[in-house]
Amino acid sequence: MERKHYELGDIVQMKKPHPCGTNEMEIIRLGMDIRIKCVGCKHSVLVPRAKFESKLKKVLRQGSAQPMESSDGVQE
Repeated sequence: MERKHYELGDIVQMKKPHPCGTNEMEIIRLGMDIRIKCVGCKHSVLVPRAKFESKLKKVLRQGSAQPMESSDGVQE
């Protein structure tokens, strides 16, 4: 089974809403665990990837690709 690909800055919709009332979350860290931040109240939660994928409903917006900066401060 192919592993799903997520990027930093993606806005995702979860199956259940956050206690503040919104079910939109922004991905702010990727790895074995995924840190998501509530779009409504800005609270962040660290979730194991397997649990995140089971609770995910859909990806609403892809994160914006930001240009990489080199060590001398010049954008590539």
